[in-house]
Amino acid sequence: MARDVLMGIDGGTGSIRVGLYDLQGNPLGFAATEYVTKYLHTGWAEQAPGDWWQAMKESVRKVFLSTGISKDRILGLSTTTTSCSVVLSMKDGTPVRDCLIWMDVRAAQEVVDIDELTGSKLSAEWMPGKLLWLKRHERDNYDRAEVFCEYQDWMTYKLTGKWSININNSCNWGYNVREGGFAEEFYRKIGMGEAVSKFPDEHVFAVGEPIGTLTKEAAEELGLDYHTIVAQGGIDSSIGVLGMGVYEPGRIALITGSSNLAMALTEEPLFNEGKINTGPDNLIQGYYTSYQGQVSSGSILSWFKREFCRDLELEGVSVYDYLNKEAENLSIGSEGLIALDYWQGNRHPYLDSKVRGMFYGLSLHHTRAHMYRALMEGIAYGTENLLVQFRNNGFEVKEINIAGGTTNSDLYLQIHADVSNVIVNVPSEPQAPCLGAAICVATAAKIYPGLREAVQAMVTFDKVIKPNPDKHALYKQFFEQYHKIYPTFKDWMHETTDLYLNA
Repeated sequence: MARDVLMGIDGGTGSIRVGLYDLQGNPLGFAATEYVTKYLHTGWAEQAPGDWWQAMKESVRKVFLSTGISKDRILGLSTTTTSCSVVLSMKDGTPVRDCLIWMDVRAAQEVVDIDELTGSKLSAEWMPGKLLWLKRHERDNYDRAEVFCEYQDWMTYKLTGKWSININNSCNWGYNVREGGFAEEFYRKIGMGEAVSKFPDEHVFAVGEPIGTLTKEAAEELGLDYHTIVAQGGIDSSIGVLGMGVYEPGRIALITGSSNLAMALTEEPLFNEGKINTGPDNLIQGYYTSYQGQVSSGSILSWFKREFCRDLELEGVSVYDYLNKEAENLSIGSEGLIALDYWQGNRHPYLDSKVRGMFYGLSLHHTRAHMYRALMEGIAYGTENLLVQFRNNGFEVKEINIAGGTTNSDLYLQIHADVSNVIVNVPSEPQAPCLGAAICVATAAKIYPGLREAVQAMVTFDKVIKPNPDKHALYKQFFEQYHKIYPTFKDWMHETTDLYLNA
């Protein structure tokens, strides 16, 4: 039987999704299995690595069951995962503690200290700050762990039995492929020189390279053939860039989900506030991946649905469809209501984990629909704030390719187009990270000579959303008001957050 099916696996914030594709990128089947995130304190977010593995096994089982496709047809698989989702592990793959997933921002003080010591302004989401927090607050776990890695690397070990790093996500911890190693002096300066020795750099793989094949144990657990190729994937957002049809400089790739990330391939890095994490060649050889991100986007809408729309679950219709229908009848600006999208702090452009979200302008006139529309607009303003950073650094933003949860709402897509005055291109396959992972497999298996050629052959587009100039002119005024909130209230928000944390 021909091995003519590619498996793309996406380990996201809330679930593991498994997509099956033919060699031309056409979807053949899809399944997802959720897992739990633990929010033990404000700004904390943890997951159990064992839950990821169980969810992947279940998703593979479900996609085979729903499609009738045999394991003998699977040519290979690749994974994408959240990042930086920090795992402390023993060498046999046993986690020392639960993972501090990407949205965990407990290391707010640590990144301030790192900035003072090195001049490198990092997000509290990234590996260095989290490791420093663990060293300060959980020294036993920090010392006992034999491997410091990420979700991606832990999953690669489970699949292949190889501890390795991938160039894609390790750039966030200071790996530079052109210099052949980690920023060791940086780690010495922050008092963690020993950390580098625990990074799993015995093997180093670029996106789309073959890592090996499944171990017999992994194959048996997953219900796959142990000859199945395992190709190097990477960060869900980065691999999603490929699945969205971006393979050279020009367009912005906006991947939406629990968070939003705006990414572009550039010949030189546009943003270098972190200094250690510019990451040359981390996706496609010859380019940097310049990016700006929102910590909270879809996660805010999920929170709103969960906490304020439970009654709508009883009506037998999609809660989001109901809310979209109500919101589309409201005027731009939600009748004077502005939402600040900092539910888990701000990643870009401020790298400030001590600020929080808010509504301004609430009156007795406003309804649940007003709040929902204000959240969509507020998230779109946050995305526009990212695009402003690209423009300020000489990158002209005229078109974006978009994937993820936002594509499920025509209203939401139009709001983004109108707020940012950009053309929005929607790929045919909404599961961009899964398709991107399949593209990695196709490249590793030499179906196509490289990632560029695989993207060109395997990605198609479904629709194009054009901005309305009149609506953009009005939204521009609201965005200017949104943009004033952070500098106006930053100190007050810091004081309020500290008051809560120290209470």
